[in-house]
Amino acid sequence: MDKKQRFNKDKIVSFFPDGDFYRKRAMQAMQREQFSDAEKYYKRALELNPDDALTQMEYGVFIMEVGRFEDAYELLRKADELDPDNEETTFYLAEVHAHLGLLREAKQFALKYIGLSPGGMFMEESHEIIEFADQEETYLEDGELLDGEVLFIQEKARKMMEEGNFEQAIEVLENLLADYPKNWAVHNNLALAYFYIGEEDHAEQILYDVLREEKGNIHALCNLAVFFYYGRDEERLTSMMDLLAKIKPYQVEHRYKLGATFALTGRYEEAYHWLRSLQKRGFQGDVGYYFWLSNAAYFTGHRQVAERAYEKLLQMDPSKEGFEPWKSIEDELHPDSYEEDVPFLIEKISNPYSSERMFGLFLLGKSSHLQEILSHPGYINVEELSSSEQLFLAHSLDYEFIAENDFEKSFSRALGICELLYEQYKPLDLQGTHLFQMWFTLCENALTNSYSFTNPNAIAAAIDYMFQSSRYDQVTKKSLAEKYSVSVATLTKYVQQLIQFLPYTSE
Repeated sequence: MDKKQRFNKDKIVSFFPDGDFYRKRAMQAMQREQFSDAEKYYKRALELNPDDALTQMEYGVFIMEVGRFEDAYELLRKADELDPDNEETTFYLAEVHAHLGLLREAKQFALKYIGLSPGGMFMEESHEIIEFADQEETYLEDGELLDGEVLFIQEKARKMMEEGNFEQAIEVLENLLADYPKNWAVHNNLALAYFYIGEEDHAEQILYDVLREEKGNIHALCNLAVFFYYGRDEERLTSMMDLLAKIKPYQVEHRYKLGATFALTGRYEEAYHWLRSLQKRGFQGDVGYYFWLSNAAYFTGHRQVAERAYEKLLQMDPSKEGFEPWKSIEDELHPDSYEEDVPFLIEKISNPYSSERMFGLFLLGKSSHLQEILSHPGYINVEELSSSEQLFLAHSLDYEFIAENDFEKSFSRALGICELLYEQYKPLDLQGTHLFQMWFTLCENALTNSYSFTNPNAIAAAIDYMFQSSRYDQVTKKSLAEKYSVSVATLTKYVQQLIQFLPYTSE
């Protein structure tokens, strides 16, 4: 029989995978613990059938189990909109609200679940959520229970700011203010977002508007102090910090804000008082809380408290290892050195010239203010840095660097030259900054022209000689060659090579 006649065409069914097909594939992948595949299948299922409440709910539960509670919240909310009386969705909404700390809403959904399914499989868990919410509510002070939707949107905007999406955060917060014009927390967050995009005057005005309506708003006062600190407005900063020192808040949130602000601005005694008071009350903080507590404790002589606080921080965020306050300070650093000059460092990393930014990013790794400056999301946008600048920043953050191509190998040797020069000039005084400014100008041009930087010791000697001989008559090649353990002939060779990379030498 002809193969073409073996099958009845009327019995052939075309196979087009639909949303339900991918949802089932996702469940199978989860059972096999292939979680990345499961998420891909769930996403595809929702692309094909975005209005399927079951898929929305299952995906939300999956996301919640891996700790992505904000994403789970969105998915479960959508599932609830599509099928408002689904028992499972109702319970999982109670659970995700509890994880997000929105206890009032968690209790409401748990009670709704009990009403929908009096003998349901999640009855015991629902009662536990209600009991937990009731217990926690007794510890919360007046005004701390806010509308869950507002809190969630604010948290969403805060995460946007952490990721550098300030314009997007501003749009979210502006829309929120249209519905809640008297929510001062939203105003405060909006002020921060404007400050981080460089609209300092507008940001300040928002905070002054808040203070006109609510004179003692601690968040607005603290945010103004932060603005004055980063703007190096010492007069207004001192006045504001003296005012904050007179405030004696009771609420946990206000004590945390006040303590963090004192720590940021270097007033560690006050910072330690407020942050430690929270710990003694059993407060379980976040990464930021333990970071500032550790710094405040260390700089006020409470080394054990500082170490315990940083241990808790590392449990939450292991990537912060190496940023302990006692490790970030070199014994030989002097408070008046340029490594410790915050305005100088900020000016360098914000400079329009790449060579200046490279200098600033390198020097940042030598400063005890590294974490403080990095905590300001408006100073460094990694995506806008050149590849060389990104590598200098990575070096300052102690990231492991493995050179894999010619450029990276050249950069690695250039970095070695930086360290050789720094060893000779640390801690940096004015003369040292001038040498490094010359070096980084030359370094940028040399990297651009694919210079290989072979023999780092000789190049460091040549740079040092070129710098000193332009300023002092008594400098000899012999003295510099001996300092870097190279011959005079080798030093001379590299001086001749490097001159071409200095600016304006072609004229």
